[in-house]
Amino acid sequence: MTPEDRLKDLGLALPSAPAPVGSYVPSIRTGDLVFTSGQIPTRDGELVYTGKVGSTLSIEQGAEAARIAALNGLAQLAVAAGGLANVGRIVRLGVFVNSAEGFTDQAKVANGASDMLVNVFGDAGRHVRAAVGVNELPLDAPVEVEILAQLNA
Repeated sequence: MTPEDRLKDLGLALPSAPAPVGSYVPSIRTGDLVFTSGQIPTRDGELVYTGKVGSTLSIEQGAEAARIAALNGLAQLAVAAGGLANVGRIVRLGVFVNSAEGFTDQAKVANGASDMLVNVFGDAGRHVRAAVGVNELPLDAPVEVEILAQLNA
């Protein structure tokens, strides 16, 4: 079963890769590695969620935002790799959480992205991760997700 088939089974579709909102490239391939720029939870160019997790958004909403941002990261990977079937494994996930003062459950928010990657890639989706609380993110996004993936040999 391909990663695209697994996405379909999850009721998800790979979106078009979002255009950068600044002066950067959406991904870089070097050797057998692809690094994505940070992705925020957008659909069709619009933020799905805004605000701080722990005040205006719940942990569950933050986790959903992380899943959407990771899906955008997969779209960037698909472009850089020539399709998700060419991704050998997810190596690292970085999740930045726009956190309310005193909020310390960033790991629970990041699980929205992590769990989706494991569901799409199986054991090859297991990764190392950083879940970091920040006081602001671009466009008032609640999360920003970056992915490092290794391509098939």
